[in-house]
Amino acid sequence: MSDVPPFDPDAGEPGYLWAAVAAHITARIEVGDLPPGGRLPGERDLAAEYGVALMTARRAIKDLRERGLVRTLPSKGTFVTRHR
Repeated sequence: MSDVPPFDPDAGEPGYLWAAVAAHITARIEVGDLPPGGRLPGERDLAAEYGVALMTARRAIKDLRERGLVRTLPSKGTFVTRHR
């Protein structure tokens, strides 16, 4: 990750952990660390990378999907669709 600081769940305003993970992934998309068409790690890998529960990673991906930043293709993975 080039211009995005490491994930710190205690930084910033109080809030849901899934929202902090989603915000961090969004920042990575915006700076190009995760380019359009790029595949995100699987949910289990994201949970391990961020040190969160699997359901937290799933909720973060759901939020990104609802905002149109990623698209999940069953049996294929989750891919970045565009920059915000």
